[in-house]
Amino acid sequence: MPKNLRKKPIINFLILIVALEIIVISINFFYSPIEVAAGGSTGIAILLNASFGINTATSVLVINVIMIILAFFFLERKVVQKITLGSFLLPLFMYLTPSFKLVDDSFLAVTIGGIIFAFGIAMLYRIDASSGGTTVPPLIIRKYFHINTAISLLVIDFIVTFFNIFTMGLNAFFLAVFSLIITSVVMRYIETGLDHKFQIQVMSLHKTKEIQEMALNVDHSLTVYDVRGGYSDNQKEILMLVVDNQSYGPLLRAIHAIDPEAFIITSNVVKVHGGRLGL
Repeated sequence: MPKNLRKKPIINFLILIVALEIIVISINFFYSPIEVAAGGSTGIAILLNASFGINTATSVLVINVIMIILAFFFLERKVVQKITLGSFLLPLFMYLTPSFKLVDDSFLAVTIGGIIFAFGIAMLYRIDASSGGTTVPPLIIRKYFHINTAISLLVIDFIVTFFNIFTMGLNAFFLAVFSLIITSVVMRYIETGLDHKFQIQVMSLHKTKEIQEMALNVDHSLTVYDVRGGYSDNQKEILMLVVDNQSYGPLLRAIHAIDPEAFIITSNVVKVHGGRLGL
């Protein structure tokens, strides 16, 4: 968590409130009205409501309490402290927030719902908070069986999603799977930023200096590495540049104009900290 947020508990609490309400909006306005369960404790609650008419807020509360008890016995105290507040506030907000169908098209509903849900979860991650629920079993599985939490959480979400087939049919199942994909993609972009950078490594047999001068003339971030060829055992230089999306294409064309045979490796960079391109 960023230090400036860690030192401001009131701001953290307000972010927690907003994040949970955003999650509730996605559930009460988009998922619950069309009875599509896209994983998690809220998804289980939607399935129970569709099958037995049990109130979703009540189901989420019961599930979260059970998860808190499991965390108390099997996980560290700091984990219990982390999930407790969100575990109780989420069902409270679900109860207080009205639930109705905001859009008639189910595909549009899960798309919008997935995007909104992603924003809420990303905000919780930002302050190192949690809404509890099905995030607890993966932590227990990781502690005792050393299985990655992302894998076990995906399995749990898929199991919950699979039960859409028995409540609302195959169409609801595919809508739920699509929603999980939307949420995952949007969360990735929220957490890493929309303005991705590229790291380019360039090696040229005879035109290294010319490429270096070109990069410096257009004010690109540049680092020069001394390396040794694995096959030839000769000393060489590799140029490493970090550029944004807009500069990537023109830079490649400029390099190939100098040396059509230049060896180039491009990697995606999630974030750059410090320097001219840093955030």
